[in-house]
Amino acid sequence: MTAINGRDLIAWGFQPGEWFKRAVATANAMRAEGADDAAILAHLRAIEPSANPVLLRTNALDFGVFLDAETEAERANAAAVIRHMDALMRVPTIVKGAVMPDACPSGFAEGTIPVGGAVACDDAIHPGFHSADICCSVAITVFRRADDPKRVLDAMQAVTHFGPGGRNGVVRPPDAVMAGVAGNRFLAEFAGLAVGHFASQGDGNHFAYVGHLASTGQVALVTHHGSRGLGAQLYKKGMAVAKRHTSIVAPRIPAHNVWIKAESDDGRAYWEALQVVRDWTKASHFALHDLVARQMGNAVADRFWNEHNFVFRRDDGLYYHGKGATPSWQGFSADDDGRTLIPLNMAEPILIARHRDHAASLGFAPHGAGRNMSRKAYLRENAPAMPEGIDVRFFCGRPDLSELPGAYKDARSVRAQIAKYDLAEVVDTVEPYGCIMAGDWEADAPWRKKAEAKRAAQASG
Repeated sequence: MTAINGRDLIAWGFQPGEWFKRAVATANAMRAEGADDAAILAHLRAIEPSANPVLLRTNALDFGVFLDAETEAERANAAAVIRHMDALMRVPTIVKGAVMPDACPSGFAEGTIPVGGAVACDDAIHPGFHSADICCSVAITVFRRADDPKRVLDAMQAVTHFGPGGRNGVVRPPDAVMAGVAGNRFLAEFAGLAVGHFASQGDGNHFAYVGHLASTGQVALVTHHGSRGLGAQLYKKGMAVAKRHTSIVAPRIPAHNVWIKAESDDGRAYWEALQVVRDWTKASHFALHDLVARQMGNAVADRFWNEHNFVFRRDDGLYYHGKGATPSWQGFSADDDGRTLIPLNMAEPILIARHRDHAASLGFAPHGAGRNMSRKAYLRENAPAMPEGIDVRFFCGRPDLSELPGAYKDARSVRAQIAKYDLAEVVDTVEPYGCIMAGDWEADAPWRKKAEAKRAAQASG
């Protein structure tokens, strides 16, 4: 079959220009994959540069603010959040937005969606709005029989892996999930990561938390992690596609706010990939919980989960992006049972909440306590102390002081704001016994040791 060239595109009615080189490459790649000329033509029409490129709005749309500030640090944080949201709400695909009580800036570039931010977009999926930790989520398993919470924490420490890298297939994802990976053009090349990172925890603020339900006293295990390397690679590919699309239709949009047209071949494939990654992440949580249950010889009485870095489509046809924002509306997903989890910090109860579907907050609630300052600023300005009365463990052996309770916003204040703004209805809590986190694995990372040895050798030489 002959290759498509620029003359073919002109014959099809396209106006030549700088975009032709990319269009010809795209057309030939599609033909090599078996697409017919009708499909190629439809795709080229979708990516053809507009004579009137989409611009940023000159004035930001109004957005809901559910964030109180009382201390100097809180006021500085709130001002930064509002500044970023004001720039973000000029992006033309966004039709409404809101910030939660746990909101804090998540980047230095003006207009980066903050943690605790939520926006609704028309015919657009923004990979930057869910970030690399796609489907970061929280899952709970409540055990049927009374048990020692220390035994649960010991079992969790024995069966999981925290920090970078994976587990080389200790537990395999379900066959249906792997079929979804293999069948999606955004994911197929990352099947090795789908297996290798399955049933593992991340670093940073990801945790395994053990406690008792306040209502019944039953022991519960809660895990917090996302889609690991699989999601990170999907994010990279999604950003590349979004940048190509936005460079054509809206070349003046900042790189962190680019989007994929949802109703396009790329958009539909990316949406499908997000759903596969969601299934992978849910299975990853509960695979760990099942390993713990088997090791303990205990049975599962109840379990549910919810994500807070994701994209949701509601009945109005808009795409709702939550960056560190928890969906709090009935039926946000096919497996929603009306409950969500809101962790605060390692020493505080995890909130079990029912949905409120508060319209002005776009139906979202906070995903946790959030921060008033960066990790580095907190460590620079404070002398962190380990919390008393709970069993705190760090998987790598070295504490990550930036994850101690003092690094986060006041938990009671965040909970009060949830009630004040009717963002969610707290119906139960998981009272803390202890938790495991990755710890400061970077301090002893091989690349850091190698760099330090090289500097020492240069100094002595």
